[in-house]
Amino acid sequence: MTMSPRLHKFALTAHVVSSVGWLGAIVVFLALAVAGLTSQDVQLVRAVYLAAEPITWFAIVPLALASLLTGIVQSLGTTWGLFRHYWVVFKIVIAVLAAVVLLMYTQTVSFFAGVAAESSTDLRELRAPTFVLHSGAALLLLLAATVLAVYKPRGRTRYGWRKQHELRTVSRQ
Repeated sequence: MTMSPRLHKFALTAHVVSSVGWLGAIVVFLALAVAGLTSQDVQLVRAVYLAAEPITWFAIVPLALASLLTGIVQSLGTTWGLFRHYWVVFKIVIAVLAAVVLLMYTQTVSFFAGVAAESSTDLRELRAPTFVLHSGAALLLLLAATVLAVYKPRGRTRYGWRKQHELRTVSRQ
């Protein structure tokens, strides 16, 4: 099933916007994480960890889910298909993996926000590099997905070869 050109452009636009937004939100989160890890200003460190929770819930999670959903819609509605090309499969796997880890990581973000909210908290308790490591890994994954989307390396899956063969057989009849 392929989409009409108008619907395809709308779906592609939604996918690009949500994916670029997700990537941008991760870059912002990484910058905050580095500031929280390296700053000696107690108020700044607290503010970073307090800001991390709403940024995660109101920007990163919705953009991640929108990117995943629009990517699936985009692949199902175009000739690329969901399982026909390895690059599409890898992009979907990256998006699913990143979204699942993100949803699990929201508990850690909430924990650190709670710790930062307590005025008696020692700054050393907030010095864990977990925010930098997770957002850095997420950034690398999303950049890998971006490279796959731009370069679209060749290579069909077995399913893709079979579907291509079926289409050729049907068109000959």
